Amino acid sequence: MSTKEFIFSPETEPHRIRTKQILKKHPEIRNLIGKNPNTIWIVVFCVSFQVVMAYLLRNQHWFVILAASYAIGAFAIHTLYVTIHEAAHNLLFKKKQYNTLAAILANLPSIFPSAVSFHRYHIKHHSFQGVYELDGDLPYHWEAKIFNNSTIGKAVWLFLFPVFQILRLFRLKEIKPFDGWQALNWATQIAFVSAIIVFFGWGSFFYLFLSFYFSLSLHPLGARWIQEHYVVKEGQETYSYYGMLNFINFDIGYHNEHHDFPSVPWNNLAKIKKTAPEYYDTLHSYKSWTKLLFKFIFDKKMSLYDRIVRNERGKLTLADKSIPDMEFANTESK
Repeated sequence: MSTKEFIFSPETEPHRIRTKQILKKHPEIRNLIGKNPNTIWIVVFCVSFQVVMAYLLRNQHWFVILAASYAIGAFAIHTLYVTIHEAAHNLLFKKKQYNTLAAILANLPSIFPSAVSFHRYHIKHHSFQGVYELDGDLPYHWEAKIFNNSTIGKAVWLFLFPVFQILRLFRLKEIKPFDGWQALNWATQIAFVSAIIVFFGWGSFFYLFLSFYFSLSLHPLGARWIQEHYVVKEGQETYSYYGMLNFINFDIGYHNEHHDFPSVPWNNLAKIKKTAPEYYDTLHSYKSWTKLLFKFIFDKKMSLYDRIVRNERGKLTLADKSIPDMEFANTESK
């Protein structure tokens, strides 16, 4: 559905409406809402795994480091990204500060201090999905125009995706200024990266850097950024992935389920679909990120403009008071 401009929708985002419908028919889904403190052990394992890998590769040839970061490290970093995402929704611990500390720990092998800022712009993505000035998941207009739907352009865009993710932060409004939590995030990252370079060497640093970069870039894992909200079926704004990589990425592919119930931890997302299949089985979904990656790059019908935008911000701020706030996206205050 290639176009030369984003797809404008005058309607509110679909998730709150579906949440209300599902809860009316399946009120037992409320029991899936909660915390999963065991996620912290995933954080500890993956951080330790990346540190050990960095040590083992410290004196290896550059092509060994490159291959290891693409084939192994990217998956570990992507899993850590999932835990940072869980922490952003405060789904590990009851106290918000403990979730933030867990995210900062999970951030360490990713080189760049992004855990705290991710929390802030990701919550905006849920609350203001499709609002250009507030949703950091939307490309810039110039991104879509430059890379649009040419094969080379889309491949280059995916390769440079981590850069664009950083640049989009400058577009967003209503993001909190630099504070103590961000300072802590930066300080721990600087200390960690410095220790890696001093004690392990530059080979270890490049393994971690490339692992981070590939996890967001031209890699099967990078197809996730296409899967989640790029429109391939008219009238459907969000898409889930039900492939085998959910096993090592802790069901991050259950994206419709997550947007409908952002206060449900990763280990219960599949249960939402199982409980209310009539709401999800009829939606378009994916079973292969690799297949989607190649389809996006080579299919002339797929474009960076295939995103829904909303210019009427007020339509997204009307909270339905018949459903508790905890079942919606704005968990920032919890």
